[in-house]
Amino acid sequence: MKISVIFTTYNSPVWLEKVLWGFQYQTDKNFELIIADDGSTAETKACIDRFSQSSDLNIKHVWQEDEGFQKSRIMNKALLVSTCDYVLFTDGDCIPRRDFVAVHKAHARPGKFLSGGYFKLPQPTSDLISQQHIASGQAFERGWLVKNGVKRNRKLGKLTTLQWKRALLNSVTPAKPTWNGHNASGWREDIFAVNGFDERMQYGGQDRELGERLVNRGVHGIQIRYSAACLHLEHDHSYVRPEMIAKNRAIRATTKSSKLTRTAHGIIKD
Repeated sequence: MKISVIFTTYNSPVWLEKVLWGFQYQTDKNFELIIADDGSTAETKACIDRFSQSSDLNIKHVWQEDEGFQKSRIMNKALLVSTCDYVLFTDGDCIPRRDFVAVHKAHARPGKFLSGGYFKLPQPTSDLISQQHIASGQAFERGWLVKNGVKRNRKLGKLTTLQWKRALLNSVTPAKPTWNGHNASGWREDIFAVNGFDERMQYGGQDRELGERLVNRGVHGIQIRYSAACLHLEHDHSYVRPEMIAKNRAIRATTKSSKLTRTAHGIIKD
């Protein structure tokens, strides 16, 4: 099964390159890669062009003018250029483990979406990771991470390589299988049925809100947070404003209370 992989980026070419390396070294390369660019400068395009020259990946770069944080809008534009029946979503600050695509494909089920997680890195470790660390898989090894700035904690369990342990942890975790923008996948027809992302929403919960509409429509999540691994690189969040969060919470509250299955502010504007 060929799938579409979509992730967002904005003026972070160093992080973007690391994410691209993560997809370059996937065990399953039967996917199209769509970079949803929320208004980056020419430096990001140069990074993508340079990478594409030496890569065998099918890469599409979808760009829009910089009008502040407009992730929902650029994600909908990326969805419109996607060509596969199944779509995997992540972020431009998340390096996928080499089995990331394969795991999502293996767990895909009709009428369901998949809910993955991430392992958050501190800034020094994020800076340290190189192409070689990603190619070898070393960046995902718990011993290497602890040696290079990550504190020992139970969250390192998200990076386990034992299949039985992954399945067990997925089944017992108290975390709900929500739609997480850094690591989620679903059927294109289901996403279009709920009209994609609500473009009124900026930072904070816009991914979850899409998932809530899917659930209201009867499309429920499957937990794979311990199976599909990605590393979240530390970065600045100075663009976040309290009013963004408040507005998004109000929209989500309406989606939940009214059990909305479709937004009028998505791919198609009603």
